[in-house]
Amino acid sequence: MRKPYPDDLTDKEWEQIKPLLTSSTYRNAGRKPKHSRREMFNAIFYLLRTGCQWRHLPHDFPPWTAVQGQYSRWKRKGVFHMVHDYLRRRLRILLGKAEDASAGIADSQSVKTTEKGGLRAMTEVKKSRVEKGI
Repeated sequence: MRKPYPDDLTDKEWEQIKPLLTSSTYRNAGRKPKHSRREMFNAIFYLLRTGCQWRHLPHDFPPWTAVQGQYSRWKRKGVFHMVHDYLRRRLRILLGKAEDASAGIADSQSVKTTEKGGLRAMTEVKKSRVEKGI
């Protein structure tokens, strides 16, 4: 058992997302995984929090190649989006709101540019001295 990092999932947090990692998102076929899903999540959270490179992942986590491979599989299967959506819905319920937002706000900004613009047909093509007859 390793000493926990500040970014590690607590037991309560892990129990919230553990059911999401069912056979639909995690293969049950073949041999038993060498590293726990929780340790993989903890390693990914460590990478996200610290910004360290894959190869600089501390040695008390699973090997960086295993973590990177698991991250790629989970990303491809949409596991992170699924966990995010699940936690967002749970939070909205705890706050007494509807599970899904009923409206969204989009903000746009107009920026004035310093470049001279205009239609191409309206801009005169410069002619050489020979063409002008000079």
